[in-house]
Amino acid sequence: MRPLRWTSGLLAGAFALAATAAAAQTATVDLLERTRTHVETLASEAFQGRLTGSEGERLAAAYLVDELTRIGAKPLPGADGYTSPFSFTAGVRDGGSTLQLVREGGTPATFSAPDDVVALSFSDNGEVSGSLVFAGYGIVANVTPTEVYDSYAGLDVEDKIVVVLQYFPEDMDQDRRAALARYSGLRYKAQAARQRGAAGLIIVTGPRSPNAGQTVPMSFDSAIAGSGIVAASVSGRVADAIFEAAGRSLEEVQEGFDKGDPHAQGFEIPGLTVTLAADVQRERRTAHNVLAYLPATEPVDGVAKPWVVIGAHYDHLGAGEIGSSLAGAEDRNRIHYGADDNASGTAAVLAMAEALADEPRRRRHVLIAFWSGEELGLLGSSAFVSEPPVPIDQMAAYLNFDMVGRVSDNRLTVQATGTSDVWPRLLEQANVLAGFDLVLNEDPYQPTDVSSFNGAGVPSLTFFTGAHAEYHRPTDTPDLINYEGIVRVSELATTVVRRLMQADEPPQFVKVERTVETGGRAGLRIFTGTIPDYAAEAEGMLLGGVVGGGPADKAGLQKGDVIVEIAGQSIANIYDYTYALDLLKIGEPVKVVYMRDGERRETTLTPEARR
Repeated sequence: MRPLRWTSGLLAGAFALAATAAAAQTATVDLLERTRTHVETLASEAFQGRLTGSEGERLAAAYLVDELTRIGAKPLPGADGYTSPFSFTAGVRDGGSTLQLVREGGTPATFSAPDDVVALSFSDNGEVSGSLVFAGYGIVANVTPTEVYDSYAGLDVEDKIVVVLQYFPEDMDQDRRAALARYSGLRYKAQAARQRGAAGLIIVTGPRSPNAGQTVPMSFDSAIAGSGIVAASVSGRVADAIFEAAGRSLEEVQEGFDKGDPHAQGFEIPGLTVTLAADVQRERRTAHNVLAYLPATEPVDGVAKPWVVIGAHYDHLGAGEIGSSLAGAEDRNRIHYGADDNASGTAAVLAMAEALADEPRRRRHVLIAFWSGEELGLLGSSAFVSEPPVPIDQMAAYLNFDMVGRVSDNRLTVQATGTSDVWPRLLEQANVLAGFDLVLNEDPYQPTDVSSFNGAGVPSLTFFTGAHAEYHRPTDTPDLINYEGIVRVSELATTVVRRLMQADEPPQFVKVERTVETGGRAGLRIFTGTIPDYAAEAEGMLLGGVVGGGPADKAGLQKGDVIVEIAGQSIANIYDYTYALDLLKIGEPVKVVYMRDGERRETTLTPEARR
């Protein structure tokens, strides 16, 4: 009978194991289907691309609140609900800019928006008057190591209004065109005029250029700061009136500059006074982060840093009207669905939250965050760390998920691993069951919300499955998502969170040295170690942080400083700083003027070569 009883027990155990396996398989299938539902819902027509501050964002936030409620997550302690509002500058429009031309002894001619005058989106508001100077394409640049292209050579523009052509010379050889194209942006031209003392700037689209005679449409570039100068574009009708006063043909003048005629140079326009009034109206909107938490199931008294944060941004680009859409002309104004960017990361965080809600959580709470405004410059996560509902120094770690829906060749990239010495080993252990081919990247200075937490000194990770051709295009759709891959990423990361919750000591933050600098075109060769705060409303460039061990760190600069001058160039915004980098030379010290706590200070920074 004993063998019979043993056989019965074996059969009973086998049935139990089979039942457990079946239940686990059912749970996995259910999780997979819910993950698919999350992505398909967030990336649907109804959510309109989830533009920050839009109705689509509101619908997405409501969906996330419903899901958090379903799994039993609670609003943060002291919060009225799950949503946390923040305000931001959402766009710009011309509120009625005007331009008046007065010829000596003549009747004033007044032109107005929107047909003949449109303020540049970054123009300062105000009215300026003065005589006119034409400065070609308004570019100052080193074309070669020995050749300087200077549209302002021989011109006195102090307290005058400068007229320049849009774009860059059309008929020069390819190498020179490429060199000048880097400096043809309107912000650069505004900076060049302001640096030379001009009172205002007028942009003309010449008859030999694309969009000849048209004004420049106002477009929001997400940088809040103005340019420090009153600036507008004008129609061909206004341009003709200006050049008629000079007795010159605009087309002939432009042709001389386009062909690189060495005798082509700028000139004063006598007998004509201009009054330019720019009215840029910046639209403020409210967006919402969605925040919740899973309380620890054991007391956290005496636990060091009793919060683990997991998060993903849920906003996207709407129909591409704001943000960095890469859609071609044929896809303009189409919904950008953002299935991978970042419905996938949002779904991964929901999957993790659901798994963690169903099990004991020792030692630490889990804070669940869904950010808005990431596509406009990390606005939501920046607002969170600026006014944290939970003290930053109580956060053990932050795990970020951005574009985790395109697992291919079993590869998963985990970035920011340099922010704590524990990450490589912890990820290796968590990956035993997940079985990914992990690619670890120490650099925390990534263009995603992990940067906000790194700047706040929180050990962080960000999970990423790679870029693809559909990035920031309407073709980033749910049918291209690897849903099994999202579930696997969430399971690996959930294992990491479990270990963080159970650890006696939290990870120790490491300030990563020498990494890729966020920012400009000169960054291809120059490294200064500055980290701009893109969401800042400041006159100058506000630092969101500095790279540990980099030139800015060595110069004593720190988070919260506002750079207002570098290498003799005044800095009104991040664009001015970007252009000024092209003047720097590796190893040659430059003076930096900055504001700290309202006090004007100076330091010396020595640029280094980018690694």
